[in-house]
Amino acid sequence: MPRGQKSKLRAREKRRQAREETQGVKGAQATVAAEEEPTSSSSDCCKDPTQSSSAAETPSTPQGPPSALPPTTSEAAVSCTRANEGANYQGNESPSSAQAEPTTEHSQEGLDKKVVILVHYLLYKYQVREPVTKADMLRNIMQIYKNQFPEILRRASEHLELVFGLDLKEVDPIRHTYVLVNKLDSSSSGRISDDVGVPTTGLLMTVLGVIFTKGNCATEEEVWEVLNTMGLHAGRDHFIFGEPKKLITRDMVKQKYLEYRQVPNTDPPRYEFLWGPRAYAETTKMKVLEFVAKVHDTTPSAFPSCLEEAIKDEEERAQARVESRARSSAMSGTHSRATPSSSSCP
Repeated sequence: MPRGQKSKLRAREKRRQAREETQGVKGAQATVAAEEEPTSSSSDCCKDPTQSSSAAETPSTPQGPPSALPPTTSEAAVSCTRANEGANYQGNESPSSAQAEPTTEHSQEGLDKKVVILVHYLLYKYQVREPVTKADMLRNIMQIYKNQFPEILRRASEHLELVFGLDLKEVDPIRHTYVLVNKLDSSSSGRISDDVGVPTTGLLMTVLGVIFTKGNCATEEEVWEVLNTMGLHAGRDHFIFGEPKKLITRDMVKQKYLEYRQVPNTDPPRYEFLWGPRAYAETTKMKVLEFVAKVHDTTPSAFPSCLEEAIKDEEERAQARVESRARSSAMSGTHSRATPSSSSCP
């Protein structure tokens, strides 16, 4: 192929990639705007000062025994920012609009907006299975916030980990290239396998945490109280999770990660959640407690009753493994004694 024609093809390919990149950012912005809450609900969401955007960096440590799994302030900040700022995202990434907001350049509100947009942008990249570079993020997301890049990236990474169960990994330190990986995908070490679907593992761990901290059985109302603060509502499609009630009460139940049953003697009927057999097989109470503690930016010792139960569960699992190995060794020895040696043959 002539050199000139090759150059034209390369230029055309670069233009195509640039268009896709722009579409990804705009798609993320449109998604945020589409999820905008009514003004009254969004203002109610942000009334609690512990869940304001200014507190997004320091989730409060739970006091006393946990009656449920409270939302992180970082998640609440995402939800509130999404509600209050969604309509402003549509043109937020053009250079002209970036220059139009110098008064909020260093404000917490401006940083919160960038965190939410970056989260959506990284999720888009994850869905299309593309890595993302620091240059991509600076060009498409940060603009006049380039000096705040480390803080914005750290907070976005925290949201992705706690809400979606995804970990942002730097795979190329030279070009600063990142990919999202399923942080909870390690069934051999007592974590949820990827059969539940990525990135729904973070959501599943949240539900398991609610159930565990409520005494291994949580009512439907208790579960939705937590999920609502994360921007998940029954009957309302989420751009990642789809319709969350269907996901939780049908898909995760069908996969045996959750049990969903009617509370006896209730009229009108009420429902409750329990761990399913697959959750018991693929994760542990200690792993879920560690997840809950991380959500609260604390340690498992902040939940003394749950920690005691999780330690007991670990001991029982360890004893079961010892007994299983002993049975396997005994069966192996019996089999070897029962098999005639080759020297006994004529």
